[in-house]
Amino acid sequence: MKNMRKGIRLTSEFFNRDVLKVAPGLIGKVLVLKNGEGLNYFSITETEAYRGESDKACHASRGRTPRNNIMYGKAGKVYVYFIYGMYWMLNFVTAEENNPQAVLIRGIEGYCGPGKLTKALNIDGSFYGEDLSTSDRIWIEDQGNKPVVKRGKRVGIGYAGKIWIDKQWRYFSELK
Repeated sequence: MKNMRKGIRLTSEFFNRDVLKVAPGLIGKVLVLKNGEGLNYFSITETEAYRGESDKACHASRGRTPRNNIMYGKAGKVYVYFIYGMYWMLNFVTAEENNPQAVLIRGIEGYCGPGKLTKALNIDGSFYGEDLSTSDRIWIEDQGNKPVVKRGKRVGIGYAGKIWIDKQWRYFSELK
């Protein structure tokens, strides 16, 4: 966490685009969390795109469920879910309503790994459904960073099959 300057808060319009535009666009943006000690700022360093019902690695690949219901809603909402009985995963809903897409936040400055970052930041199920454009405890800012964005294969989706494993839908940058 760095002392950062106030940036421009992203609105739902930023997120209301295809996940393959939003996921790389989030690299270098700043995750802002408010807690009892004030505001904390973290540059986003790694994301992964999940692109709807046809994407076999996406939670929506089997249709709408109580768990993924938020993915079918308004862009810019927070989608968190619990895995392995120990980790919360932080995602942001993208695209228009009823087109379930989301970006997994895999890394932020100082924390590599989606479970590690949520644990360190105390992100849990209470964040499910938060609106990034209006929330008073979590949002994303553009502070003018212009990182070089790299691409690679998504991680941990062996169950989805080769075509989905080979998609270059993970985006990352080593921010200094």
